[in-house]
Amino acid sequence: MKTHFKNARLIDPETGTDTIGDVFVADGVIVEHCTPDDVIECGGKCLAPGIVDIGVKVSEPGERHKESFASAGRAAVAGGITTIVTRPDTDPAIDTPEVLEFVERRAAIDAAVNVLPMAALTKERAGREMTEIGFLMDAGAVAFTDCDRVITDTKVFSRALTYAKSCGALVIGHVQEPGLSAGGSVTSGKFATLRGLSGVSPMAERMGIDRDIALLEMTGAAYHVDQITTARALPALERAKANGVDITAGVGVHHLTLNEMDVADYRTFFKLKPPLRSEDDRLAVVEAVASGVIDVISSMHTPQDEESKRLPYEEAASGAVALETLLPAALRLVHADHMDLPALFRALSLNPAKRLGLSCGRLAIGAPADLVLFDPDASYKLDRFSLHSKSKNTPFDGAILQGRVIATYVGGVNQTKVLANA
Repeated sequence: MKTHFKNARLIDPETGTDTIGDVFVADGVIVEHCTPDDVIECGGKCLAPGIVDIGVKVSEPGERHKESFASAGRAAVAGGITTIVTRPDTDPAIDTPEVLEFVERRAAIDAAVNVLPMAALTKERAGREMTEIGFLMDAGAVAFTDCDRVITDTKVFSRALTYAKSCGALVIGHVQEPGLSAGGSVTSGKFATLRGLSGVSPMAERMGIDRDIALLEMTGAAYHVDQITTARALPALERAKANGVDITAGVGVHHLTLNEMDVADYRTFFKLKPPLRSEDDRLAVVEAVASGVIDVISSMHTPQDEESKRLPYEEAASGAVALETLLPAALRLVHADHMDLPALFRALSLNPAKRLGLSCGRLAIGAPADLVLFDPDASYKLDRFSLHSKSKNTPFDGAILQGRVIATYVGGVNQTKVLANA
């Protein structure tokens, strides 16, 4: 199939441009020109590189009732996401080539988007013994992480980083000082005190990133921080980059668009890890994304069933679904004039693709035709029961969102249409 996208508002994060133009696609890649089989009149709607989402939890194996590759793929297509990079915090953890190969087979059969799996950095994510990084890379792992379990044994972590460096592997870390953050459910401060909830000091994040940067200086490993959510952690990140440390950082969309006050009267759909921060922290992190200090915006999609959320706040599970709400929620930053659309898609598409060594995330000739066509101004009221994810734990239930996906193309194929006709 050869396709001509006509009269599109082209959002190109690589060149930083936002212009009206055309895109031609042949054999699944963007080409300079072709004689099309199909002409799609975009009518001035936005055409951008498909989102590359690092840190998606798909609950296979072990908790398929929360999210499967089929349901996650449908949700990703509905959200304009063309590549999901999945976490290994499953049951069992993805820490052997055999489990990784199972995940890859299920994804290839069921998912409507590209799926790139990460593997655990230590066996069972227990922080005691590193996994077979080389074998797991051969089996298809694109990065290594223990997710929200911080490796407390510094010697184990330094050895894992050294071995990852020798293999050319990317390590993704969760920067929290585990002793200081243990047992906390909200950010410490006046709000936590008034609600009688156990607090986590923002300093836990600062201490966590300081330790990890020191180990990176020692080992030279490639490292990506899954989430930076506080102003106190930003100077250390900026200094490390300036000093040539191979470090990038991301932030979840919820920490960019919500703050600690949204927890209100113990609303557990707003319980996240790390917890929502102060408004000052939120604004500092938004500015860091706009300036490029923080490289990546992700969904941090974490499905939880009703039983695990309908509990007292401190007992409820952390996390929220976000595959379908990532783009409209992130567009709040554009509508609030914090950044323009090319800068937003730099963080959503180009930077995560570059960090993983992928050729997608751009509108250049020869790039994969992984694209999203969307209307940035279309508004609607979200009903969580309309979400394609099996779990419905979104903090945006009942919120007015602005920005609607029209179609998602993976390798030039309109997966929105394919799923609608399935």
